[in-house]
Amino acid sequence: MSSDSSAFWNFPYTSQRMPLLARNVVSTSQPLASAAGLLMFARGGNAVDAALATAITLTVVEPCMNGIGGDAFAIIWDGKRMHGLNASGRAPRKWTPEYFSKYESMPLRGWDSVTVPGTVSAWRALSDRFGTVPFAELFEPALRYARAGYLVSPTVHRQWQAQVAELLPQPGYREAFAPRGRAPLPGEHFICPGQAHTLERIAATKGDDFYHGDLAKAIADHARNTGGLIDEADLAAHQADWVEPISMRYRDVTLHEIGPSGQGIGALMALGMLAHFDLKSAGLDSALSQHLQIEAMKLAFADMQEFVADPDAMRTVTASDLLNSSYLASRAKLIDPNRAAPARAGSPHNGGTVYLTAADQNGMMISFIQSNFKGFGSGVVVPDTGIALQNRGWGFSLKPGHPNQVAPGKRPFHTIIPGFLTQGGAPLMSFGVMGGSMQAQGHLQVTARIADHGQNPQAASDAPRWRVMDDNSTVAVEWNFPKEAVDGLIARGHRVRVAQRFDTEFGCAQMAMKTEHGYIAASDHRKDGYPVGL
Repeated sequence: MSSDSSAFWNFPYTSQRMPLLARNVVSTSQPLASAAGLLMFARGGNAVDAALATAITLTVVEPCMNGIGGDAFAIIWDGKRMHGLNASGRAPRKWTPEYFSKYESMPLRGWDSVTVPGTVSAWRALSDRFGTVPFAELFEPALRYARAGYLVSPTVHRQWQAQVAELLPQPGYREAFAPRGRAPLPGEHFICPGQAHTLERIAATKGDDFYHGDLAKAIADHARNTGGLIDEADLAAHQADWVEPISMRYRDVTLHEIGPSGQGIGALMALGMLAHFDLKSAGLDSALSQHLQIEAMKLAFADMQEFVADPDAMRTVTASDLLNSSYLASRAKLIDPNRAAPARAGSPHNGGTVYLTAADQNGMMISFIQSNFKGFGSGVVVPDTGIALQNRGWGFSLKPGHPNQVAPGKRPFHTIIPGFLTQGGAPLMSFGVMGGSMQAQGHLQVTARIADHGQNPQAASDAPRWRVMDDNSTVAVEWNFPKEAVDGLIARGHRVRVAQRFDTEFGCAQMAMKTEHGYIAASDHRKDGYPVGL
């Protein structure tokens, strides 16, 4: 059978995965990237070294979901305490509300969606603080694939091809990522020559060249030549910030997230509401259990859309206000167990997108996520560099006076969030569920399955998911969602859409759960990856 036959790449049967059990683990969405992390463990590196080699490799072998020109966040358990890293970028200095007055909404593609990329700064910050392997060595697996190319995997092909038609007009995209006017086919050899040079420069300068050297100039020159506003000063001003994660206790576990401007607070708010209901008695996959979670998530989304922004701009309603137990109790009272209801923002007290995880035998665990946002991001690619620039600017609002209104040097509302569970103050699981607005919803569903129903990480990942769509009303469910639950949601007044198999809108989870002698690592069947360990 020819490997380029469409019939050859069909997968008509469902399959079941088993979790990996090992003392050192790395789990991600692409096998070649997982292998890069395993190589660092074999060299004596720790969890952060493994995570970084994996993340760097992902920019090459899964470019349709992340890249060198994106953003990143991380939560790290260093063996004794937790640390948070916000490496998201800010708006260029020339991004004034007046400049965007020509738009009715924030642009999704092109230069006017490009904020300063933060991913490279995350690699440097994590390596400097926690790494043991020399920075340049972390790039060796990625450089091997960037120089010699790699064989494209099936899911990567599907996600890549879905974006090509829209992105072909963007400056630099065709030359770098669609030289034949299409995505590479499954099993096809692909190489993006510019990525090798870029990664070499980043490795040799510990990322400084990206923000202060020739790569920064290349980005700024491309902007000047093709209509962008980002310049050398914007790149030079960027810094990644170490932050304290925010959290919410739910049953006997605590979920930790990076705070605003990220959407992780939404998962915490929904859990705070669900604490007032008995999900265990409602049943594992019942309509009632799903309904309660959906309604809580809708209320959290309504508040996020109204109040969440760069924390420096959240002066009227703060993260603490949104997580206030009395406020969340009042929001929980709006949830009718028998009926879906429209979700509107509340009145808190006035006063104030690829994911991977790694864990090692010494107790270090890292929850890491990096993304260009909508697939390749803005579609803008810097010539001869393989740098696809993110479109995080789309997360801003144009509404005058809104805390998330676009402004110079401001961070936009952000979707990518790493998650971390503790139990009794001890680490339990590093995890994430990548995928736009699915991420907070995925964190909620995974946490509930573990805390309320005692599921193992692989089962919690394999379970069919629901997703509240961007209208904050329609509910999409996966193709294998229980029929009784679908019928029960419809009976409660939900507008339900059952997705086709292989729909990519339900996120992708990676997890590493602590056990007495090691970890249980799980990887989502919705992507090509798997966990590895030693």
